[in-house]
Amino acid sequence: MRTTSRELRTEAATVCRAATALASRARVERAGHLSLNQTAVLGRLVTNGSMTPGDMADQLRTQPQSLTRTYAALEAAGYLERTADPTDGRQYLLVLTTAGRRALRAEFAPRDAWLARAMAQLLDDADRDVLVRAAAVMRRLADFEPGGAVTER
Repeated sequence: MRTTSRELRTEAATVCRAATALASRARVERAGHLSLNQTAVLGRLVTNGSMTPGDMADQLRTQPQSLTRTYAALEAAGYLERTADPTDGRQYLLVLTTAGRRALRAEFAPRDAWLARAMAQLLDDADRDVLVRAAAVMRRLADFEPGGAVTER
């Protein structure tokens, strides 16, 4: 049983280092046609559906104005559209287009192929099962807000 906060901090650091190393490698394996901000915005729209720019900024833990150029570039490329918010005429919604969904899939295809090859060559069935279960746990950790409710995705 892990009883000390020091042991827990050591384990947390180990998990963070491993997750960071995998994330860094995964970024390198992307196609590289979209910026990280663009992939983050498109990914959130795939996961959560249409949302306001403010909601997007909250989800990405950034300021709304820091995404203005990203929205403009994605809109110019035809990857998202801005439509009036039916519940608030002062707002608009970011809406993912079919082209945006295709662009995101193409961006991540090389990354997913690399990881699938690595998993097939390096991991047995038990290791793959552990990794998939760990991914679900890591998602819950990523959504944790101290003092708040955990958001579902």
